[in-house]
Amino acid sequence: MPTFFATPSKSKSFLQQFSKLQVGLLCLLLTTAGCKKDGPNNPINPVTPSVRPGYGQPFTALPAIEDIVMYEVNLRAFGPGSNLQAVIAKLDHIKSLGTNVIWLMPIHPIGTLKSVNSPYSVRDYKAVASEYGSLADLRQLTDAAHARGMAVMLDWVANHTAWDHPWLDSTSWYTQDASGTIIHPPLTNWLDVADLNFNNQNMRKAMIEAMHYWIYEANIDGFRCDYADGVPFDFWQQAIQSTDTMAQRNIIFFAEGKRSNHFEAGFDLCFGWSFNTALKNIFIAEPAYNLYAASSNEYRNTPPGKHWVRFTTNHDASAWEATPIQIFNGQAGAMSAWVITNFLNGVPLIYSSQEVATVNTVPFFSRSTINWNANPAFLAAKQRMLQFYASSAAAKKGTITSFSHFDVVAFTKSHAAETVAIIANVRNSQQSMSLPAELANKTWWDVMAQDSLSLGAELTLAPYQYYILR
Repeated sequence: MPTFFATPSKSKSFLQQFSKLQVGLLCLLLTTAGCKKDGPNNPINPVTPSVRPGYGQPFTALPAIEDIVMYEVNLRAFGPGSNLQAVIAKLDHIKSLGTNVIWLMPIHPIGTLKSVNSPYSVRDYKAVASEYGSLADLRQLTDAAHARGMAVMLDWVANHTAWDHPWLDSTSWYTQDASGTIIHPPLTNWLDVADLNFNNQNMRKAMIEAMHYWIYEANIDGFRCDYADGVPFDFWQQAIQSTDTMAQRNIIFFAEGKRSNHFEAGFDLCFGWSFNTALKNIFIAEPAYNLYAASSNEYRNTPPGKHWVRFTTNHDASAWEATPIQIFNGQAGAMSAWVITNFLNGVPLIYSSQEVATVNTVPFFSRSTINWNANPAFLAAKQRMLQFYASSAAAKKGTITSFSHFDVVAFTKSHAAETVAIIANVRNSQQSMSLPAELANKTWWDVMAQDSLSLGAELTLAPYQYYILR
């Protein structure tokens, strides 16, 4: 079996390819108490939230799921300072990108035993790591974000803990092998973390109460759940149902995973990995029209009100693989890819650094610095298109009509009396296309140029050129 770098948030594509049969066979090698399964195996016992005063007032401007524009914060790169105060100082910048939900990567103290300094190796679920600040700083951040109309989500690592987490005193809370030795997560090389045993009801209760702690104590609005595929269906169902009983709270749950039943468990959002793979493939050589099929397939059995998060990068991709500038052949290609991703259905995700066209990979096991002034024209273009997206009902939830083309992604989105048209060249060469009747011989408003544009029957596009038309 190929090995993994020892980080809980390294790319998990290989792990996720294992079938349930393979996982079941592995579980036979473990004690019954330590075996995890993918389906609802244990009874759902909702954990009643403790009734106590919370910090601040519940945020009343939480966006509908279909209206979310999400911004992921890599605290260790968010300079100057690489801490919560640095994020507070940049909230207006984040808001300028049309953002209404901020996702903070893990804020908790990191384990030191067997450590590789991964923020996904949590030593204390109910504390803020001193490298990022304090509970008071987090409260200040949520207050300031809420004042700007933005919700705040925490990254929640449920599958495992650091090896020096206090829960290790209760060995039955962890998965053990036949000899009674606590193990790291099966089928991974994440040696810096210990695998939790979700057959233990006391551990489940403690986990859910820790999630409630942040809702009460810091007034947070949701959880992005790391490696959700590694946690049983019925735990997520239990945690979400328990949180739903909290008075005056509406909490967003976002799963990092591919398992088909996450929406059924109660998650609002899941990562759109299939779409991202298809996007990269069309920028290499595949037909551009394949992307609409990939989008439709991803949404085929998606329950109403649930959505897929669309992205050109995130912390894993930008740390271990490549940045959008590298993947899509420069700034022009990265922008063309982003326009398509942002508008072709789903909830857009912006990863801190991509809005300024950062070229080199951005670590999160160590500190680095984003140069916020690196590419002002690129940033201004991102701001304009995202502000338009945030203001347009058609852009967010319009009915899509796709116009097939081998080298150009072209589609319209219509809602009520508004129609938005997206045309994007996915090749590093000039391309021409015959325009369909829905686009041809009409005058449109060019969102990026802020001017009218009259289209004829044919359109020639420079390499990676795109249009956002209204």
